[in-house]
Amino acid sequence: MDIRQLRHFAAVADTLHFGRAAERLGMTQPPLSQSIMGLERELGAPLFVRSKRSVRLTALGEQWLPEVRAALNGVDALHASARRLRDGEAGRLSLSFVSTADYSVLPSLVRRYAQAYPEVEIQLFEATSDLQIPAVLAGERHAGIIIPPADRALPPALIYRRLLVEPLVAAVPAAWIDEGRIFSPEALSTAEALASPLILFPRQVAPAFHARVTGYFTALGGEARIAQEAIQMQTIISLVSSGLGVALVPASLRNLARTGVRYLPLAGHAPELETGLVWRRGEAPATLENFLRLVEAD
Repeated sequence: MDIRQLRHFAAVADTLHFGRAAERLGMTQPPLSQSIMGLERELGAPLFVRSKRSVRLTALGEQWLPEVRAALNGVDALHASARRLRDGEAGRLSLSFVSTADYSVLPSLVRRYAQAYPEVEIQLFEATSDLQIPAVLAGERHAGIIIPPADRALPPALIYRRLLVEPLVAAVPAAWIDEGRIFSPEALSTAEALASPLILFPRQVAPAFHARVTGYFTALGGEARIAQEAIQMQTIISLVSSGLGVALVPASLRNLARTGVRYLPLAGHAPELETGLVWRRGEAPATLENFLRLVEAD
């Protein structure tokens, strides 16, 4: 049997009249009758009781009709489903991101995308840049929000677009201000920065971020006194709250309000941190193409 025969059966069952069913289907009655008889031969049982005056469903026909209608509805829905997938209105978007993006570009992008494409499943994965890049290259993620290398030396198979450039600020223990260890609550001075133990991402997982922070201390004429390392921004801020040291973080981290932490501007020329989007060259799923159009609209 094929879909055409099932449509023929449903049309005759709806009208209980071969002539009217043929008219509805845009065909003549003889081929319709032949189609139904072929279906009955395949099933090994009649679907209709025919007489000169009437047509009615057999017991088999009555019980099978709901299943046929459900199957036809499913087939009809396939076209609409394919169109939604083709246009990126349905499907999946797999996006990874560095923890700092969770307080800057990520929430707005995800919210706007979800509002525009509510049927798309958005999969979010937090990861450091060094893990994101191979995952995007391997096709495990559609795109990643990363902190690019200082020289932007990314694999040629990837495309990169800058999303945000922001200054670094100092996250300091609030108790240090109360105790007078930090003299000005308006900014962290050069001397205070050089004298403070530092909490920082490890070099191997965030080389670009690490270089910007340590380069700032070198520019001040000293060196960073790294006391603790952590790979999650939330962990770094927690360590600051406990009084273990200060951290240089993106200005958007002010959105991470934490008891016991104050965010102060840096004295002098503050280093800047860039955040951007990376994805593979070549054919992209429609869900990613729509996401990229949303990014370009900013």
